[in-house]
Amino acid sequence: MTRRVLLVEDEPGLARAVADNLREEGYEVEVLDRGDEVVGAVRREAPDLLILDVMLPGRSGFEVVRELRDAGERLPILLLTARGDVTDRVRGLELGADDYLPKPFAMAELLARARALLRRAESAPAAQQLVIGDVRFDFRALSASGGYGPPLTTHDLLVLKVLAERRGQVVSRLDIVEEVCGLQSDATLRTVDNHVMALRRALGDDPRRPRWLHTVRGEGYRLTVE
Repeated sequence: MTRRVLLVEDEPGLARAVADNLREEGYEVEVLDRGDEVVGAVRREAPDLLILDVMLPGRSGFEVVRELRDAGERLPILLLTARGDVTDRVRGLELGADDYLPKPFAMAELLARARALLRRAESAPAAQQLVIGDVRFDFRALSASGGYGPPLTTHDLLVLKVLAERRGQVVSRLDIVEEVCGLQSDATLRTVDNHVMALRRALGDDPRRPRWLHTVRGEGYRLTVE
């Protein structure tokens, strides 16, 4: 089945380049250049993925994400944000975007993130809240309450979100890096280990006899929730 992508970008050259690359990958692509046309197009076309610039005429990408999520629309959303603007990235995730990609970006990374989001959506939808032991995680707000040790970072929570979406399955560290940080990031496989260590501290999970976060030597990590 051909996957349908709605691309919203008001820079004509960039929109054309992204759309052409998506079509070469086999996606059906509709392109819009205004934010105030997006909600109607989503309801009309029912795309499998929305790639959405933040700065748009008519309506900002943030406003679009908020309206879609408030209406219960769960399609994956990839936000295109200004490079280095951490505030925009965090705000977008808190409003309900699934991922962000700072400009300028490598086309290979955009395609990889699109594949990752669609792959994630194909699996059973994960709950937006998860309770493990004494800790309650809210993946929509990217927050955690309860637990032990220092507060968890946004990336700690995003690593757990990836594992929660494939709970019971072994997820490679490379897959985690790709989905959380992107191919062009400076993150390493060791970075994933550090995030898992932080999660184990918060949960009080003994790495020698783990109850929830299991290391599968040579392969990756698996989350087991009873």
